[in-house]
Amino acid sequence: MATWGIISLQDSNSPLMEQLIFFHDHTMLVLLIITILVGYMTMMLFFNKFTNRFLLSGQAVEVIWTILPAIILLFIAFPSLRLLYLLDETNSPSLTIKTIGHQWYWSYEYSDFKNIEFDWYMIPTNELESNGFRLLDVDNRIILPTNSQIRMIVSAADVLHSWTVPSLGVKIDATPGRLNQTNLFMNRSGLYYGQCSEICGVNHSFMPIVIESIPSNKFIKWITSIINNNS
Repeated sequence: MATWGIISLQDSNSPLMEQLIFFHDHTMLVLLIITILVGYMTMMLFFNKFTNRFLLSGQAVEVIWTILPAIILLFIAFPSLRLLYLLDETNSPSLTIKTIGHQWYWSYEYSDFKNIEFDWYMIPTNELESNGFRLLDVDNRIILPTNSQIRMIVSAADVLHSWTVPSLGVKIDATPGRLNQTNLFMNRSGLYYGQCSEICGVNHSFMPIVIESIPSNKFIKWITSIINNNS
């Protein structure tokens, strides 16, 4: 999770977030090279005492500064399009979770099982344990298995919300009357924190998301106990 000392992206906990970080670094490198080149040429023009008398009619230069940016944009566009398709891909999920945003809490439904629904509320600061995270901990966590393809279906009951978990590379709008879907794949066990990223009203800041990723065998035991308790 992000803390006050982190100025870069969060550590990746999914293959998609790894690809997003790679693309970020790739694009930043291209921008750095352009910045250095343009800065160097600008400084040379400032401090150069000579004047090029053919500067206003340089056909070759105009062709170069038209073609070169187009090539640079292609180097950015192709990885970006590839990543967009990867983010939208949801093939053969092993588990489907339905998420509904409310003012101001999240409700979750394990769609593959019968009558497994929960509402997740933020824990108030005065009820928070000493090892809890202020404005981030919830009374119930989303329990999900590691190394499994998970489909997340997101909607909203009232206004626009946005279901976001940065370390998993997931940000999807919760729109009333519409079902949006994305996919999750967690590399390791742990707690992953997120928040609503769409200004949805006065308590927008109090809609945290907490995913607890556990091994698949423990998840099966947990879901079995929930089913037995409900039956």
